[in-house]
Amino acid sequence: MSQIRLFIDEDSMDQRFIQALRARGVDVTTVAEVETISSSDKEQLNLATELQRVLYTFNVGDFCQLHRVYIEENISHTGIIISSQDYSIGEQMRRVLKLMATKSAEEMINELVFLSFYSEAT
Repeated sequence: MSQIRLFIDEDSMDQRFIQALRARGVDVTTVAEVETISSSDKEQLNLATELQRVLYTFNVGDFCQLHRVYIEENISHTGIIISSQDYSIGEQMRRVLKLMATKSAEEMINELVFLSFYSEAT
């Protein structure tokens, strides 16, 4: 089972968050690094899948809808993690690390996961 590799979308690519994850050994790529800022959500999810990365976003509405469409149309994706913008950088990082300790990249395939489920109390 392989470790989750992240693809951070445009609305959630805070450099402090990315640096904190990388400092802890997380493999992270951003839309800025692959030069796809302003691409559609569908294009971003397709690219994340092509790169075998799990998409990380704050964009609840659009990615919940896109996930539903993919499942209905039997289109595979490598997973979506939805976080809250209300979390501090540290809180996001701790929750992502907890999720990564719980799930493999293979277990994330076609999954939509809310980071709120991965609190320190769970």
